[in-house]
Amino acid sequence: MNSLTVRMARQSARHPWRAIVGWLVFVVLCLGLGSAAGMNSAKTADYRVGEAGRAEALAAEAHLERKSAEQVLISARTGALDRGAATAAAQDLTARMKKLPEVAGVAAPLLSKKHDILMVEVSIKGEEREADGKVAALVAQTEAVQKAHPRLLLQETGSASTSKGVDDQRDSDLALSEKITLPITLLTLLVVFGSLTMAAVPLLLALSSIAAAVGLSMVASHLSPDTGVGTNVILMIGLAVGVDYTLFYLKREREERARHGGRLASEALVELAAATSGRAVVVSGLAVVASTATLYLASDVIFSSLATGTIVVVLVAVASSLTALPALLVLLGRRAERRAARRAARGKPVRRRHGDAGGRLWGALLRPASRHPLATLCVSVLALLALVTPLAGLKITEMSRDTHSREIPAMRVYDRLNEAFPDQRVTHQIVVRADAGRAGEVTSALRKLARLADNDRLFAGTSQIRTSADHRTSTLELRVPYLGNSDEAYDSLDHLRDDYVPATVGRIDGAEYGVTGDVARYADYPDHQNSKLPLVLGALLLVTFAMTMYAFRSVVLGLLGVVLNLLSAAAALGMLVLVFQNTWAEKLLDFHSTGSIGSRVPLFLFVILFGLSMDYQVFVVSRIREAALAGVPTRQAVLEGIRSSASVVTSAAVVMTTVFASFVFLHIIEMKQIGFVLAAAVLLDAFVVRIMILPSAMLLLGEASWWPSRGVRRKATTVDHSASDRPVVDVR
Repeated sequence: MNSLTVRMARQSARHPWRAIVGWLVFVVLCLGLGSAAGMNSAKTADYRVGEAGRAEALAAEAHLERKSAEQVLISARTGALDRGAATAAAQDLTARMKKLPEVAGVAAPLLSKKHDILMVEVSIKGEEREADGKVAALVAQTEAVQKAHPRLLLQETGSASTSKGVDDQRDSDLALSEKITLPITLLTLLVVFGSLTMAAVPLLLALSSIAAAVGLSMVASHLSPDTGVGTNVILMIGLAVGVDYTLFYLKREREERARHGGRLASEALVELAAATSGRAVVVSGLAVVASTATLYLASDVIFSSLATGTIVVVLVAVASSLTALPALLVLLGRRAERRAARRAARGKPVRRRHGDAGGRLWGALLRPASRHPLATLCVSVLALLALVTPLAGLKITEMSRDTHSREIPAMRVYDRLNEAFPDQRVTHQIVVRADAGRAGEVTSALRKLARLADNDRLFAGTSQIRTSADHRTSTLELRVPYLGNSDEAYDSLDHLRDDYVPATVGRIDGAEYGVTGDVARYADYPDHQNSKLPLVLGALLLVTFAMTMYAFRSVVLGLLGVVLNLLSAAAALGMLVLVFQNTWAEKLLDFHSTGSIGSRVPLFLFVILFGLSMDYQVFVVSRIREAALAGVPTRQAVLEGIRSSASVVTSAAVVMTTVFASFVFLHIIEMKQIGFVLAAAVLLDAFVVRIMILPSAMLLLGEASWWPSRGVRRKATTVDHSASDRPVVDVR
């Protein structure tokens, strides 16, 4: 790995302009290929899981699937509703909608029980996931009818208009996030480097990596379809790791420059950085990729999309730090050398940086671990375990339309719809497939099921039984007068699946059947995820152990890495439960608690946190191992390695925290939860795990930390006179 990183750095350093132009061409090529390939968005079938998914597939094969629908509410602007005017507006709307090629049908107008709202439901042709791109035509006709009937108020809602509203809100939120993140990141880097030019390098490389990753993700979407969240992840993870990797490399090059005091050329300094931090960047990147790849085992299209976006942007960020970055460092180094030569020619002293200005600070922070490692370890671990305890009360649910921000206009209309037409809130669809000769028996069983539901207070009515042209598939829809995320809605599903369906269509020999609908989807997805959880977590722990053991040739450090990552991730998820399942932080973070966590959030976060924790683990322990291989005793190597890497780890943590914290300002509750936990986890990992727990554990383990690696232990038992010139770092 060293030879690879050094060879790449050497080539870039010798031909810097060629490397930079090559990188820019690569970025443009990625964007060009992505634009040519286009984005392959996930289809409705890609989201199907569990019984609900199987029932949807049966209905779709028979062309009996439920269509995406839009509801237009017609009401008076003030006072009572003019029934005649409302009926005329509904007729106008119906006539206009039926002319649209996007419309499958328009239902007869329905009057609310209070006689104050007239509702027209419009069905959209095609797949449910494609309705977002068609809804604009329907909205345009609603607006046209509104202009023709100014005394009335026409408002539209539905799954498609709500989804479009969520997308628009997400785009607006991301623009705000960028406005917050980029300046703060640049300011942080400016403080770290004291130079605008040097501060701009990590940011520019990260942004170019994000651009290339977006293009490559479009190409990758033809292998793993995109669900609309890939770009969000690329932006969030790309900016964080892109700046991190560049920062690790940059700081090491500056350290080598200061250590050699101008005696080495920029090309040699870059090679030294490549042999150490370059290797750490590659190992860290591969660790994140390997960890994230375990999400594919979840067999879920959204997890696969998240994994693809993360893997692509991390690999591109690693590539930029190994190719474009060495070239930029050489060009900047040559410029600095020319300035130094001019100053020397004028008889002015050459300004050089010496040592680490934050040495005393990090010495103070490391003092508890160095003086009292056992006590520090126990207190730190107990503190994190205290944060883990709320995780026992974790409640996950599928975030439904009911959880979207009410700043979306379609959601406010949705609330009016639910209030005026309670029996339209939730619909269960029972799908049955049997031999064509049993069509009469199936119809009779479905009618019996409808009668059972009519006597149950959880149900509000039935629809007509529909049968496919080949008489093999039939469907029945049952309405529920409760919100989709309510206990009553879930109880109604249980009544169907546990009692009514088995007692009716379940008795037909050879029949395939199932219950689908929004509530069924919300119930089946967590069950599907829980069934995959042991496989994903087992693979994650195994990958983390294998990567750590490979990087440091130590079983002990491999096990320690798994334990520390597990503890850090669990503590962060405990904070997630503490904050978002309760109401005390609602005003502080601007959200409405649902009393639960988004079903996809914990697993995604757990995997990503393991990968990101490996960044710091690899970088910090690499510095410790480097010192130990140079002959420094393990105790001294631990303190020196952590102290020498503390400033860059802290700077990287601040940048990562800024990036992730900006997502807390988003309106989408799941993105808010992800941003909060990632920001909290990075701070815990950088300031508790790497400053308190890791040094304490390694000091207590001593030489056993390197078992079974012989190289480090052999160095520890011999006197290395070359190490006598190394700076002594002890904080006792």
